[in-house]
Amino acid sequence: MSNVHLAGIGLACALGDDLRSSIESLRRGGVPPTSVAGADGIAWPVHLLEARGGDWTQRLRDTVREVAAQTGDWAERTAPLFVASSSLDIGFMEHEQQEKRLGGDLQDFACIVAESLDWKGPVFTVSTACTSALNALLAAADLIRAGETDEALVIGAEMGNRFTVAGFGAMQLLSPDGARPFGQGRNGLVLGEAVAALRLGSRPARWQLAGGANVVDGRNPSGTEASAVHAMCRGALAQGGLHPEDIDLIKVQAAGSPVNDAIEAEALKQVFEPLPPLVSLKPSLGHTLGASGAAELALLIGCIEGGAWPSVDYPLDASLGIALCEEAPRRLRNVLLNFAGFGGGHASLVLKDTSP
Repeated sequence: MSNVHLAGIGLACALGDDLRSSIESLRRGGVPPTSVAGADGIAWPVHLLEARGGDWTQRLRDTVREVAAQTGDWAERTAPLFVASSSLDIGFMEHEQQEKRLGGDLQDFACIVAESLDWKGPVFTVSTACTSALNALLAAADLIRAGETDEALVIGAEMGNRFTVAGFGAMQLLSPDGARPFGQGRNGLVLGEAVAALRLGSRPARWQLAGGANVVDGRNPSGTEASAVHAMCRGALAQGGLHPEDIDLIKVQAAGSPVNDAIEAEALKQVFEPLPPLVSLKPSLGHTLGASGAAELALLIGCIEGGAWPSVDYPLDASLGIALCEEAPRRLRNVLLNFAGFGGGHASLVLKDTSP
């Protein structure tokens, strides 16, 4: 079976319209969220992409093209393309007649993405709420490991729409002022827009996708389940041939939820003893929902390679018994990235640094 490596990375998020500018923005302290109004004058902070000209579809096309170009030249464009999103074309419908869709099929959004790239290969839609992009990565990696393809492109995309913001607000899941993962007095999450592209291949490169797992536990459709956190971490470690003590850093799911953050913190302590360093990226780019698996992976690699690191500018909840690191660990061979979402989805990825 072939090993799977990251051959190229692209990102556009609230921090910047490419990975380099995003890292420079993070080094300067980041970008504050923007207030987005819902109904009846109610507003919530959201980490927005830079404003562009054109209608919603044109903005999607332009952003996808620019982000995909950051992953390198795709001469033939016949490899599999995986498009991951939670909101899909809701933004399009919001700006058009209420009954109008792109065409009426779940694949429509992915087709727009593929057409913007003039993609010739097979195109797949992955929409599993906030684990969408991570599951797309796992599916693409399986194809490469099995020898079905030499490379694949994964795109995670969450474009602007007020419907998603209002929906999360109606469920009282949004913070009115800012996300504070594992923080004292945390009061909800802050959403974000992002488009990220990850080029996977069988040729050796610095970063290897060593293992992964997807676990669905629907007992709490909108929350984190401790047993599922155990299972996803252990499943990813097992596929990578690793043990808990081999992990040098965990990118946590924590988004600022009073309950879910506490469940995740306790579950991680039950799997890892002692806990490795932890890092949270959601205060920097927001919770980008279906794109988060790709966007946070891209940003984390940018932080490691670019020498920048997200600051923690709020007090942590001492009752959780955890800490967030404020600089990259000196030893950083194996990284675990965790994601969770609506419907009971829990997904983990082990990223291995193969450099000497």
